[in-house]
Amino acid sequence: MEFFDMPDIHDGESLNDFYKKLLNQVPDLIFKLVWRPSNFYSVAFVSERVSEIFELSVDQFIGETEIFFEERLFPEDKDGFTITLEIARKKLTSWHYEFRVNLPEQGIKWMRVSAKPELHPNGSVHFYGRVSDVTEQKEYEKKLQVSEERFKHALQAASDGIWDWDMCKNTVYFSAPSMKILGLEEEETIIPLDFWRNRMHPDDILLHENARKAYFEGDAPSFECIYRVLNENGKYRWVLSRGKVVSYDDNGESTRAIGTHKDITDIKEKEIQLANTINIIGSQNNKLSNFAHIVSHNLRSHAGNLKMLIDIFKGAEEEEKEEMLTQLEAISDGLYVTIIHLKELVDIQFEVKIVKEKLNLRHYLKNILNILHNEIKKHGVNIEINIPIDATVNYNPAYLESVLLNFTTNAIKYSSPDRQPMISYDFEMIDGQKALSITDNGLGLDIKKHKNSLFGMYKTFHKNQNARGIGLFITKNQVEAMGGRIEVYSEVNKGTMFKIFFNEED
Repeated sequence: MEFFDMPDIHDGESLNDFYKKLLNQVPDLIFKLVWRPSNFYSVAFVSERVSEIFELSVDQFIGETEIFFEERLFPEDKDGFTITLEIARKKLTSWHYEFRVNLPEQGIKWMRVSAKPELHPNGSVHFYGRVSDVTEQKEYEKKLQVSEERFKHALQAASDGIWDWDMCKNTVYFSAPSMKILGLEEEETIIPLDFWRNRMHPDDILLHENARKAYFEGDAPSFECIYRVLNENGKYRWVLSRGKVVSYDDNGESTRAIGTHKDITDIKEKEIQLANTINIIGSQNNKLSNFAHIVSHNLRSHAGNLKMLIDIFKGAEEEEKEEMLTQLEAISDGLYVTIIHLKELVDIQFEVKIVKEKLNLRHYLKNILNILHNEIKKHGVNIEINIPIDATVNYNPAYLESVLLNFTTNAIKYSSPDRQPMISYDFEMIDGQKALSITDNGLGLDIKKHKNSLFGMYKTFHKNQNARGIGLFITKNQVEAMGGRIEVYSEVNKGTMFKIFFNEED
């Protein structure tokens, strides 16, 4: 086996020449700075890079150092330059400082000096260091700073928060705006993922999970979900969350995701209000349409009969006219009653705000029973009242009287001839809502057959000559106008129960 002879590292050249060539390959300026106890600094060595870094020759920089201080170094940076140098000398710590120079040809440049001091036995301190041109880096940092400031201001203007999910640690960085959504102190923080998830509205958790699953399975280009989170004030805020995975491990598994939060509570509340308004408008349009149909149908019938009778009246004999006048009077009375009923419906449906008062339910029922005393006595009705003396409802007085009067009158009107009539009034609380049940043992109804028409205008279900089919229709409208509802339970030949639920809200 043959080996090459190892040549001398200098290969015939002097050690100084060797080091000089090496130093000249270094892009930075290499220097040695000496401080002596006489409080005097001098440059002992500088590499030839000084001509490119400071546009000075080696001799100028060593022998005429004042040129660097007076003509190159930025005036605003001189104090920092000397102060940091003195601190490093006194404490024998590394010297680091960034400063600007104004060069005749290259213009303004940013430099960074880094040096390590050594204390010598004679008390002098020697700095060994280098100077680097960091102009490009500073310009990049400046652009980055401007970009970050723009991004920050854009987020603030948009009220967006930032989240950064570390999937390995299952922790999340939240920016100050995200913390603001929760009503917490507006500062950046890193917390467990569950801290945020545990505040999500229970009804929105599955929606959130499905949105995340759709993204991770490739069914969606990014994660996006709208959900509610509970803040420190005990109220839910609507949040629009968007994000994407930004890093993966060697196996292609997701390790980090970044996204934004946006508080859209005001927008969602306006959407809900708009939807409610649209529903109200739709409901009112339906009511208006039904009302128009009722008006058209009923007035047309009366008007048709009236026109027909008048046409006949014109050619009738004198003895026939007297009888026709009686018929005209009956048609007129019917038309009047119909118009009164229609007016009642208009008053119910289009009253802007119905006044409510705190009313004693038992007291109002007693008044109705007194009004109907003769009818109750005539039919031998047995009345049973199971209402606490202090039971109250927040209701309109006229509506409460009308509702109690209509249901009680119907119970008497449709009592069974096969048994003694009975009407029971029961008060109870159901899921925190007040309810009054009015139960009779009368003729009853086939609920399955008449369910959709039970509360229709001019709907009758028994052959009662006094029935006009307007009472239940008006009563239902009054109850709903007060924000309540009616439930009906009935069986043929056994009786009927109407259960009225009261809405106590203003």
